[in-house]
Amino acid sequence: MALENPVFEDLMKGFDSRLTHSGIDGERVARRLYELSHIGYTQIGGVKRPGFSDEEKMAKSLVKKWMFEAGLDVMEDGAGNIRGRLAGKDSKARAVASGSHVDSVPNGGNFDGPLGVLSALEIVEAWKTLNYIPEVPYEVIVFSDEEGSRFNSGLSGSRAMIGAIEDEEIAGMRDYNGDSLEQVLAHYGSSIQQFKEAKRDIGELELFVEVHIEQGKKLEKADQPVGIVSGIAGPAWLEVEFTGEAGHAGNTPMIGRRDPLVAAAEFIQRIPEFPGAISESAVATVGKLEVLPNGINVIPEKVVLHADIRDIYEETRDALLKRIIEEAESIAKNRNIHLTIKQNTKIKPVPIEQELQAQLADSLRKFGIEPTYIPSGAGHDAMILGRYIPVAMLFVRSKDGISHNPKEWSSLNDCIYGVHVLKDFIESKMDEIKTSSN
Repeated sequence: MALENPVFEDLMKGFDSRLTHSGIDGERVARRLYELSHIGYTQIGGVKRPGFSDEEKMAKSLVKKWMFEAGLDVMEDGAGNIRGRLAGKDSKARAVASGSHVDSVPNGGNFDGPLGVLSALEIVEAWKTLNYIPEVPYEVIVFSDEEGSRFNSGLSGSRAMIGAIEDEEIAGMRDYNGDSLEQVLAHYGSSIQQFKEAKRDIGELELFVEVHIEQGKKLEKADQPVGIVSGIAGPAWLEVEFTGEAGHAGNTPMIGRRDPLVAAAEFIQRIPEFPGAISESAVATVGKLEVLPNGINVIPEKVVLHADIRDIYEETRDALLKRIIEEAESIAKNRNIHLTIKQNTKIKPVPIEQELQAQLADSLRKFGIEPTYIPSGAGHDAMILGRYIPVAMLFVRSKDGISHNPKEWSSLNDCIYGVHVLKDFIESKMDEIKTSSN
Protein backbone atom coordinates (compact mmCIF):
# COMPACT_ATOMS: atom_id res chain seq x y z
CA MET A 1 0.00 0.00 0.00
CA ALA A 2 1.45 3.37 -1.00
CA LEU A 3 1.80 5.80 1.88
CA GLU A 4 2.82 9.47 1.91
CA ASN A 5 5.64 9.19 4.45
CA PRO A 6 9.04 9.47 2.68
CA VAL A 7 11.11 7.93 5.49
CA PHE A 8 12.26 4.86 3.54
CA GLU A 9 13.36 6.77 0.44
CA ASP A 10 15.16 9.39 2.51
CA LEU A 11 16.95 6.72 4.53
CA MET A 12 18.13 4.87 1.43
CA LYS A 13 19.52 8.04 -0.18
CA GLY A 14 23.27 7.96 0.28
CA PHE A 15 23.26 4.58 2.02
CA ASP A 16 26.55 2.75 1.64
CA SER A 17 25.46 -0.75 0.63
CA ARG A 18 28.84 -2.10 1.76
CA LEU A 19 27.51 -1.76 5.32
CA THR A 20 25.11 -4.61 4.55
CA HIS A 21 27.25 -7.55 5.60
CA SER A 22 27.68 -10.14 8.39
CA GLY A 23 23.97 -10.85 8.20
CA ILE A 24 22.99 -7.23 8.91
CA ASP A 25 20.74 -5.75 6.23
CA GLY A 26 20.51 -1.96 6.03
CA GLU A 27 17.49 -2.01 3.73
CA ARG A 28 15.57 -4.24 6.16
CA VAL A 29 16.20 -1.80 9.01
CA ALA A 30 15.12 1.11 6.79
CA ARG A 31 11.88 -0.63 5.78
CA ARG A 32 11.03 -1.40 9.39
CA LEU A 33 11.67 2.17 10.52
CA TYR A 34 9.44 3.18 7.60
CA GLU A 35 6.63 0.81 8.59
CA LEU A 36 6.70 1.94 12.22
CA SER A 37 6.69 5.60 11.14
CA HIS A 38 3.13 5.23 9.82
CA ILE A 39 1.65 4.15 13.13
CA GLY A 40 0.43 7.32 14.79
CA TYR A 41 1.73 9.38 11.85
CA THR A 42 1.11 13.14 12.14
CA GLN A 43 0.67 15.39 9.14
CA ILE A 44 3.91 17.28 9.77
CA GLY A 45 5.96 14.08 9.66
CA GLY A 46 6.10 13.03 13.30
CA VAL A 47 4.39 10.32 15.31
CA LYS A 48 2.02 10.32 18.23
CA ARG A 49 2.11 7.02 20.12
CA PRO A 50 1.42 7.62 23.83
CA GLY A 51 2.06 4.78 26.25
CA PHE A 52 -0.75 2.17 26.40
CA SER A 53 -2.50 3.82 23.43
CA ASP A 54 -3.94 1.92 20.48
CA GLU A 55 -1.04 3.28 18.42
CA GLU A 56 1.63 2.00 20.80
CA LYS A 57 -0.13 -1.37 20.89
CA MET A 58 -0.18 -1.51 17.08
CA ALA A 59 3.53 -0.72 16.93
CA LYS A 60 4.32 -3.43 19.46
CA SER A 61 2.13 -5.91 17.56
CA LEU A 62 4.14 -5.22 14.40
CA VAL A 63 7.42 -5.78 16.27
CA LYS A 64 5.99 -9.00 17.75
CA LYS A 65 5.24 -10.20 14.21
CA TRP A 66 8.86 -9.56 13.20
CA MET A 67 10.05 -11.32 16.36
CA PHE A 68 8.01 -14.43 15.58
CA GLU A 69 9.29 -14.45 11.99
CA ALA A 70 12.87 -14.20 13.28
CA GLY A 71 12.33 -17.33 15.37
CA LEU A 72 12.03 -15.78 18.83
CA ASP A 73 9.84 -17.09 21.62
CA VAL A 74 7.62 -14.08 22.31
CA MET A 75 5.64 -13.11 25.39
CA GLU A 76 3.91 -9.97 26.65
CA ASP A 77 3.50 -9.17 30.33
CA GLY A 78 0.68 -7.31 32.08
CA ALA A 79 2.51 -3.99 31.74
CA GLY A 80 2.64 -4.41 27.96
CA ASN A 81 6.37 -5.16 27.84
CA ILE A 82 7.29 -7.46 24.93
CA ARG A 83 10.10 -9.99 25.30
CA GLY A 84 11.47 -12.09 22.47
CA ARG A 85 13.88 -14.80 23.61
CA LEU A 86 16.41 -16.79 21.62
CA ALA A 87 17.84 -19.87 23.30
CA GLY A 88 21.61 -20.09 23.44
CA LYS A 89 23.96 -23.07 23.53
CA ASP A 90 23.81 -22.87 27.32
CA SER A 91 20.08 -22.52 27.85
CA LYS A 92 20.47 -22.24 31.63
CA ALA A 93 22.85 -19.29 31.51
CA ARG A 94 21.71 -15.76 32.26
CA ALA A 95 20.65 -13.91 29.12
CA VAL A 96 22.11 -10.85 27.45
CA ALA A 97 19.33 -8.44 26.46
CA SER A 98 18.89 -5.39 24.28
CA GLY A 99 15.97 -3.20 23.28
CA SER A 100 14.15 0.07 23.91
CA HIS A 101 10.59 1.39 23.36
CA VAL A 102 8.16 2.34 20.58
CA ASP A 103 5.97 4.90 22.36
CA SER A 104 6.58 8.58 21.66
CA VAL A 105 6.04 12.08 22.94
CA PRO A 106 3.22 14.01 21.19
CA ASN A 107 4.40 14.65 17.63
CA GLY A 108 7.75 12.97 18.27
CA GLY A 109 10.30 11.59 15.85
CA ASN A 110 10.88 8.23 14.20
CA PHE A 111 14.17 7.18 15.81
CA ASP A 112 13.89 7.77 19.57
CA GLY A 113 13.06 4.26 20.82
CA PRO A 114 12.38 2.37 17.57
CA LEU A 115 16.05 2.49 16.56
CA GLY A 116 17.02 0.64 19.75
CA VAL A 117 14.30 -1.96 19.26
CA LEU A 118 15.15 -2.62 15.61
CA SER A 119 18.90 -2.68 16.31
CA ALA A 120 18.35 -5.37 18.95
CA LEU A 121 16.12 -7.36 16.59
CA GLU A 122 18.53 -7.01 13.66
CA ILE A 123 21.11 -8.95 15.68
CA VAL A 124 18.73 -11.94 15.68
CA GLU A 125 18.11 -11.54 11.95
CA ALA A 126 21.86 -11.54 11.33
CA TRP A 127 22.39 -14.68 13.41
CA LYS A 128 19.52 -16.37 11.57
CA THR A 129 21.12 -15.53 8.22
CA LEU A 130 24.49 -16.86 9.38
CA ASN A 131 23.06 -19.95 11.14
CA TYR A 132 24.80 -18.69 14.27
CA ILE A 133 23.71 -19.90 17.70
CA PRO A 134 24.69 -17.55 20.54
CA GLU A 135 26.60 -18.91 23.50
CA VAL A 136 23.92 -17.79 25.99
CA PRO A 137 20.25 -16.80 25.64
CA TYR A 138 19.47 -13.45 24.08
CA GLU A 139 16.39 -11.28 24.66
CA VAL A 140 14.93 -8.44 22.63
CA ILE A 141 12.81 -6.25 24.93
CA VAL A 142 10.24 -3.58 24.00
CA PHE A 143 9.30 -1.55 27.08
CA SER A 144 5.94 0.19 27.50
CA ASP A 145 5.40 3.89 28.15
CA GLU A 146 9.03 4.99 28.37
CA GLU A 147 8.36 8.61 27.45
CA GLY A 148 5.70 9.26 30.09
CA SER A 149 3.50 11.40 27.85
CA ARG A 150 0.42 9.50 29.02
CA PHE A 151 0.75 9.93 32.81
CA ASN A 152 3.53 12.55 33.18
CA SER A 153 5.51 9.75 34.80
CA GLY A 154 7.64 7.75 32.40
CA LEU A 155 9.53 4.45 32.32
CA SER A 156 6.37 2.64 33.43
CA GLY A 157 7.15 -0.62 31.66
CA SER A 158 10.70 -1.03 32.92
CA ARG A 159 9.70 0.05 36.43
CA ALA A 160 6.90 -2.52 36.42
CA MET A 161 9.36 -5.17 35.22
CA ILE A 162 11.54 -4.67 38.31
CA GLY A 163 8.62 -3.97 40.67
CA ALA A 164 9.55 -0.33 41.26
CA ILE A 165 6.07 1.24 41.13
CA GLU A 166 4.39 1.44 44.53
CA ASP A 167 0.66 0.88 45.07
CA GLU A 168 0.22 4.53 46.11
CA GLU A 169 1.65 5.77 42.82
CA ILE A 170 -0.43 3.29 40.82
CA ALA A 171 -3.61 4.45 42.58
CA GLY A 172 -2.84 8.10 41.83
CA MET A 173 -1.94 7.79 38.15
CA ARG A 174 -4.26 9.78 35.88
CA ASP A 175 -3.73 10.37 32.18
CA TYR A 176 -4.39 13.46 30.05
CA ASN A 177 -8.09 12.47 29.83
CA GLY A 178 -8.40 12.04 33.59
CA ASP A 179 -8.60 8.25 33.24
CA SER A 180 -6.98 6.11 35.93
CA LEU A 181 -4.28 3.57 35.19
CA GLU A 182 -6.87 0.89 35.89
CA GLN A 183 -9.17 2.27 33.18
CA VAL A 184 -6.30 2.67 30.71
CA LEU A 185 -5.08 -0.88 31.30
CA ALA A 186 -8.60 -2.26 30.90
CA HIS A 187 -8.85 -0.61 27.47
CA TYR A 188 -5.38 -1.93 26.62
CA GLY A 189 -6.40 -5.47 27.58
CA SER A 190 -4.74 -5.82 30.98
CA SER A 191 -5.49 -5.04 34.61
CA ILE A 192 -3.85 -3.61 37.72
CA GLN A 193 -3.24 -7.13 39.02
CA GLN A 194 -1.58 -8.20 35.76
CA PHE A 195 0.43 -4.96 35.75
CA LYS A 196 1.84 -5.80 39.18
CA GLU A 197 2.54 -9.37 38.07
CA ALA A 198 4.83 -8.01 35.33
CA LYS A 199 7.66 -8.03 37.86
CA ARG A 200 10.28 -10.57 36.81
CA ASP A 201 13.41 -12.01 38.31
CA ILE A 202 15.87 -9.49 36.89
CA GLY A 203 18.66 -11.85 37.92
CA GLU A 204 17.79 -13.86 34.81
CA LEU A 205 19.68 -11.19 32.85
CA GLU A 206 23.45 -10.90 32.77
CA LEU A 207 23.54 -7.57 30.93
CA PHE A 208 21.26 -5.08 29.18
CA VAL A 209 22.50 -2.97 26.26
CA GLU A 210 20.47 -0.13 24.75
CA VAL A 211 21.01 1.70 21.46
CA HIS A 212 19.55 5.21 21.30
CA ILE A 213 19.91 8.40 19.30
CA GLU A 214 22.22 10.85 21.01
CA GLN A 215 19.81 13.78 21.64
CA GLY A 216 22.81 16.09 21.48
CA LYS A 217 25.59 17.29 19.17
CA LYS A 218 28.80 15.74 20.55
CA LEU A 219 28.97 13.03 17.89
CA GLU A 220 28.36 15.60 15.15
CA LYS A 221 31.18 17.75 16.50
CA ALA A 222 33.46 14.69 16.71
CA ASP A 223 32.30 13.53 13.25
CA GLN A 224 31.67 10.00 14.53
CA PRO A 225 28.60 7.83 13.80
CA VAL A 226 28.37 6.06 17.15
CA GLY A 227 29.47 6.90 20.68
CA ILE A 228 29.63 5.40 24.16
CA VAL A 229 27.35 6.51 26.99
CA SER A 230 29.49 7.12 30.07
CA GLY A 231 26.54 7.33 32.45
CA ILE A 232 22.82 8.06 32.71
CA ALA A 233 21.92 11.10 34.76
CA GLY A 234 19.54 10.80 37.66
CA PRO A 235 17.13 13.74 37.92
CA ALA A 236 16.22 15.54 41.13
CA TRP A 237 13.17 17.78 40.84
CA LEU A 238 12.60 20.66 43.21
CA GLU A 239 9.35 22.58 43.64
CA VAL A 240 10.38 25.99 44.97
CA GLU A 241 7.74 28.36 46.32
CA PHE A 242 8.53 32.03 47.05
CA THR A 243 5.71 33.80 48.95
CA GLY A 244 5.67 37.55 49.46
CA GLU A 245 2.96 40.16 49.76
CA ALA A 246 0.54 41.13 47.00
CA GLY A 247 -0.17 44.79 46.40
CA HIS A 248 -1.26 47.37 43.85
CA ALA A 249 1.41 47.86 41.21
CA GLY A 250 0.84 51.62 41.13
CA ASN A 251 0.22 52.51 44.78
CA THR A 252 2.83 50.33 46.52
CA PRO A 253 6.21 52.10 46.93
CA MET A 254 9.26 50.27 45.58
CA ILE A 255 10.97 50.46 48.97
CA GLY A 256 9.67 47.76 51.26
CA ARG A 257 8.05 45.61 48.61
CA ARG A 258 8.10 41.85 49.20
CA ASP A 259 7.94 40.74 45.57
CA PRO A 260 8.40 36.96 45.17
CA LEU A 261 8.81 37.25 41.39
CA VAL A 262 11.91 39.41 41.82
CA ALA A 263 13.29 36.77 44.22
CA ALA A 264 12.43 34.00 41.74
CA ALA A 265 14.05 35.93 38.88
CA GLU A 266 17.27 36.33 40.88
CA PHE A 267 17.21 32.64 41.72
CA ILE A 268 16.68 31.58 38.10
CA GLN A 269 19.46 33.88 36.92
CA ARG A 270 21.95 32.39 39.41
CA ILE A 271 21.26 28.70 38.66
CA PRO A 272 23.34 28.48 35.43
CA GLU A 273 26.46 29.48 37.39
CA PHE A 274 26.48 26.40 39.62
CA PRO A 275 26.59 23.15 37.54
CA GLY A 276 29.93 23.80 35.83
CA ALA A 277 31.56 24.68 39.14
CA ILE A 278 30.65 21.25 40.52
CA SER A 279 30.81 18.78 37.62
CA GLU A 280 31.42 18.79 33.86
CA SER A 281 28.36 16.61 33.32
CA ALA A 282 25.92 18.38 35.69
CA VAL A 283 23.01 20.47 34.43
CA ALA A 284 20.22 22.45 36.07
CA THR A 285 17.10 23.93 34.48
CA VAL A 286 14.02 25.84 35.54
CA GLY A 287 11.37 24.72 33.10
CA LYS A 288 8.09 25.63 34.73
CA LEU A 289 6.93 28.81 36.45
CA GLU A 290 3.62 29.84 37.99
CA VAL A 291 2.89 33.41 39.10
CA LEU A 292 -0.08 34.12 41.39
CA PRO A 293 -2.42 35.91 41.04
CA ASN A 294 -0.82 36.68 37.65
CA GLY A 295 -2.38 40.11 37.15
CA ILE A 296 -0.73 42.82 35.06
CA ASN A 297 -1.23 45.48 37.75
CA VAL A 298 -0.69 43.29 40.79
CA ILE A 299 2.52 42.66 42.70
CA PRO A 300 2.60 38.85 42.84
CA GLU A 301 1.84 37.11 46.10
CA LYS A 302 3.39 33.79 45.22
CA VAL A 303 5.70 32.26 42.63
CA VAL A 304 6.09 28.50 42.24
CA LEU A 305 8.87 27.21 40.03
CA HIS A 306 10.19 23.76 39.21
CA ALA A 307 13.92 23.05 38.90
CA ASP A 308 15.40 19.96 37.24
CA ILE A 309 18.90 19.07 38.51
CA ARG A 310 20.86 16.19 36.94
CA ASP A 311 24.25 14.53 36.83
CA ILE A 312 25.57 11.06 36.06
CA TYR A 313 27.24 10.92 39.48
CA GLU A 314 25.10 10.87 42.60
CA GLU A 315 27.65 12.67 44.80
CA THR A 316 28.03 15.68 42.51
CA ARG A 317 24.31 15.74 41.65
CA ASP A 318 23.50 15.96 45.35
CA ALA A 319 26.19 18.61 45.89
CA LEU A 320 24.57 20.70 43.13
CA LEU A 321 21.16 20.12 44.66
CA LYS A 322 22.43 21.35 48.04
CA ARG A 323 24.04 24.44 46.47
CA ILE A 324 20.82 25.40 44.67
CA ILE A 325 18.74 25.00 47.83
CA GLU A 326 21.20 27.16 49.77
CA GLU A 327 20.95 29.86 47.11
CA ALA A 328 17.14 29.87 47.31
CA GLU A 329 17.35 30.17 51.10
CA SER A 330 19.83 33.05 50.88
CA ILE A 331 17.76 35.01 48.35
CA ALA A 332 14.55 34.50 50.32
CA LYS A 333 16.21 35.70 53.54
CA ASN A 334 17.74 38.79 51.92
CA ARG A 335 14.43 39.81 50.33
CA ASN A 336 12.20 38.96 53.31
CA ILE A 337 10.36 36.30 51.31
CA HIS A 338 8.91 33.11 52.74
CA LEU A 339 10.38 30.00 51.13
CA THR A 340 9.02 26.47 50.81
CA ILE A 341 10.98 23.76 49.01
CA LYS A 342 9.59 20.34 48.14
CA GLN A 343 11.61 17.57 46.53
CA ASN A 344 9.28 15.72 44.15
CA THR A 345 11.71 13.33 42.44
CA LYS A 346 15.17 11.99 43.19
CA ILE A 347 16.38 9.13 41.00
CA LYS A 348 19.76 7.50 41.44
CA PRO A 349 22.13 8.12 38.49
CA VAL A 350 23.59 5.10 36.72
CA PRO A 351 27.28 5.35 35.78
CA ILE A 352 28.33 2.79 33.16
CA GLU A 353 31.06 0.41 34.34
CA GLN A 354 34.50 1.37 33.02
CA GLU A 355 35.13 -2.18 31.84
CA LEU A 356 31.97 -2.13 29.71
CA GLN A 357 32.95 1.24 28.25
CA ALA A 358 36.38 -0.15 27.36
CA GLN A 359 34.81 -3.19 25.68
CA LEU A 360 32.45 -0.95 23.70
CA ALA A 361 35.47 1.10 22.65
CA ASP A 362 37.14 -2.07 21.33
CA SER A 363 34.05 -2.83 19.25
CA LEU A 364 33.93 0.72 17.88
CA ARG A 365 37.57 0.61 16.79
CA LYS A 366 36.96 -2.59 14.81
CA PHE A 367 34.78 -0.47 12.50
CA GLY A 368 37.18 2.47 12.34
CA ILE A 369 35.21 4.56 14.81
CA GLU A 370 37.11 6.66 17.34
CA PRO A 371 35.42 6.32 20.76
CA THR A 372 33.53 9.39 21.97
CA TYR A 373 32.23 9.33 25.55
CA ILE A 374 28.94 11.06 26.24
CA PRO A 375 26.92 11.44 29.45
CA SER A 376 23.19 10.99 28.94
CA GLY A 377 21.16 13.74 30.54
CA ALA A 378 17.91 12.01 29.58
CA GLY A 379 16.45 9.00 31.35
CA HIS A 380 16.24 5.60 29.64
CA ASP A 381 14.91 2.14 30.46
CA ALA A 382 18.56 1.10 30.85
CA MET A 383 18.71 3.44 33.85
CA ILE A 384 15.96 1.48 35.61
CA LEU A 385 17.51 -1.93 34.93
CA GLY A 386 20.91 -0.52 35.82
CA ARG A 387 19.94 -0.39 39.48
CA TYR A 388 20.12 -4.18 39.56
CA ILE A 389 22.26 -5.47 36.67
CA PRO A 390 25.13 -4.14 34.54
CA VAL A 391 23.95 -1.97 31.64
CA ALA A 392 25.65 -0.34 28.67
CA MET A 393 24.47 2.16 26.07
CA LEU A 394 25.44 3.27 22.59
CA PHE A 395 24.43 6.61 21.10
CA VAL A 396 23.91 7.02 17.34
CA ARG A 397 24.58 10.44 15.82
CA SER A 398 21.46 12.59 15.50
CA LYS A 399 21.31 15.42 12.96
CA ASP A 400 21.62 18.79 14.74
CA GLY A 401 21.08 16.95 18.02
CA ILE A 402 17.31 17.14 17.50
CA SER A 403 15.00 14.73 19.32
CA HIS A 404 11.35 14.61 20.42
CA ASN A 405 10.58 16.41 17.18
CA PRO A 406 9.45 15.39 13.66
CA LYS A 407 12.83 16.68 12.40
CA GLU A 408 14.64 13.99 14.40
CA TRP A 409 16.96 12.21 11.98
CA SER A 410 19.84 9.73 11.93
CA SER A 411 21.34 8.58 8.64
CA LEU A 412 20.95 4.93 7.75
CA ASN A 413 24.75 4.63 7.57
CA ASP A 414 25.04 5.75 11.19
CA CYS A 415 22.18 3.49 12.27
CA ILE A 416 23.80 0.43 10.68
CA TYR A 417 27.18 1.24 12.15
CA GLY A 418 25.36 1.15 15.48
CA VAL A 419 23.96 -2.31 14.74
CA HIS A 420 27.38 -3.66 13.77
CA VAL A 421 28.95 -2.32 16.95
CA LEU A 422 26.11 -3.72 19.05
CA LYS A 423 26.44 -7.15 17.42
CA ASP A 424 30.20 -7.28 17.93
CA PHE A 425 29.92 -6.16 21.56
CA ILE A 426 27.17 -8.65 22.41
CA GLU A 427 29.02 -11.56 20.79
CA SER A 428 32.20 -10.61 22.66
CA LYS A 429 30.33 -10.44 25.97
CA MET A 430 28.72 -13.81 25.32
CA ASP A 431 32.11 -15.38 24.65
CA GLU A 432 33.35 -13.84 27.88
CA ILE A 433 30.39 -15.25 29.82
CA LYS A 434 31.04 -18.69 28.33
CA THR A 435 34.73 -18.57 29.28
CA SER A 436 34.05 -17.44 32.84
CA SER A 437 31.47 -20.19 33.36
CA ASN A 438 33.82 -22.99 32.24
